[in-house]
Amino acid sequence: MRVWRVPRLACPGRGRGRGDDDDAGDAQEDPPRPHPEERKQCPERSRRLLLEAAMDEFSEKGFAGARVQDIADRAGLNKQLITYYFGGKEGLYRELGREWLRREATFNDPAVPFEELVVRYLREAFDDPRGIRLAIWQALTGEAGDEPREDLSDMRRRQAAGELADDLDPAAVLLMCYAVVSAPATMPHAVRQIFGIEPHSAEFRERWEEQLRRILRHLAA
Repeated sequence: MRVWRVPRLACPGRGRGRGDDDDAGDAQEDPPRPHPEERKQCPERSRRLLLEAAMDEFSEKGFAGARVQDIADRAGLNKQLITYYFGGKEGLYRELGREWLRREATFNDPAVPFEELVVRYLREAFDDPRGIRLAIWQALTGEAGDEPREDLSDMRRRQAAGELADDLDPAAVLLMCYAVVSAPATMPHAVRQIFGIEPHSAEFRERWEEQLRRILRHLAA
C-alpha cells in the first residue's frame, strides 16, 4: 500500500496558480548564484532546511498554492538557493517525493502481513502527518499516478493468499485503508469532536491503532 509516490507534475505546475507568481525565473538555463556568504554555509544543511520548509509549505497549500519565497522565508535562506540546489520549485517538489520513497522503503515490505503493513503506514502518518496531507493535495489536484492500480493488484494478491475474506471487494478495502490511515491527519477537528481527545495524543494514537487492528482482523475472517 502506497500513500505518496514521486510526484508527476504534468498537471499541477503548469497553470498560473497563486503560487507561481514568484517562480517565473525557476527554469533559467543558468541558475542564479546565491550570495557568497550563503555559499559558505554547509550545502547539506541548506538543502535540509529547504526540504523541511518545502514539506511544510506544500503539505499546507499543495504544489500550486506554495510559493518559493514563502519556502525560502521558512528556511531562513535566499530563494535563489532553491534554484541553485534543486533547479526550481518543481525540482524541489520532486526531491521531496524521492525522499519519501527512501523513507517508505524502510517499512513497506510486500511480505509483511496486511494488518501490520497498514499499521506501519498509520504510525508513519502519526509521526509526520505532512506526508498524508500532501498525498491528499495530490489526490485533489489530479497528480496521482498508477500507484492505486498497483495497490489494488497487491490487494487482490493478498485476497488470493487468504489475507482478505473472499466476499470482500479488494477495491473497497483499499479505499477504506486510505481513509483510515489519513483521517487523523486530515480530520483533526472531527477527532476532537467524536473522541473528545487530541488527534496527536498518545491516548488517541493507541486507541486508533488498536481499533484498526480489530477491524483488519475482521476483514480476514
